[in-house]
Amino acid sequence: MKTSAELKNEAKAVLRGRWKDSVLMCLVPTLISIAIGLILFFLLLIPAITFFQNNPDLLNNTASYEGNSGGGGGSFVGGILGAIFSAGISWTFLDLIRGKKQEIRPFSDVFRGFAGPVVLGLIGLYVLMVIFISLWLLLLVIPGIIKGYSYSQAYFVYYDAYEENGVRPGLLKSITRSRQLMKGYKGQLFLLDLSFIGWHILAILTFGIGYLWLTPYISATKAAFYENLLKTTTV
Repeated sequence: MKTSAELKNEAKAVLRGRWKDSVLMCLVPTLISIAIGLILFFLLLIPAITFFQNNPDLLNNTASYEGNSGGGGGSFVGGILGAIFSAGISWTFLDLIRGKKQEIRPFSDVFRGFAGPVVLGLIGLYVLMVIFISLWLLLLVIPGIIKGYSYSQAYFVYYDAYEENGVRPGLLKSITRSRQLMKGYKGQLFLLDLSFIGWHILAILTFGIGYLWLTPYISATKAAFYENLLKTTTV
């Protein structure tokens, strides 16, 4: 398996000469993410202020107020949208790495995950993984995180299976295949994620605008990781 630095260099090679189209491809999901974040912030903030104004003696009890359910629902919908956009972007970079594509079509590639044949599968994968990871989190935080990394390649696996057969693959089979592929490689992906922490901080300091450049960089690196994973494993 290639090192994090080697995978990043591979991503940079794919992005070279394609940065403008990569940024444009990530424009819509980045703006939506910022908008959802602002909406969730105000959904939580306004009810909280109202609640504490009406109940000043309960200022230290932040366990419940009316905004929780709305915020949770918005977060779930935002998670689904994020997963679908992320899948389309990641698949585009995977095709570039494999030489199946030579250029990015920003305003069509970003919506690849919303195509009729695959969108229901992506939603199903997201829901199943949220359920499975949540159940593991009921035990302890660390097992939940580990399982999250085990399932991390499911969208790529789903894409490859669909591209090969033209038929939507089984959701549980995609998750199981991801778990098998990641056996022994979860730690490396974790370290790869840690290597982007500084970039995440810089992107946050720009009020999310920096993610226009960071998202394609991370997505291309993760696509390189998956492609290398396939070549490395014998599962």
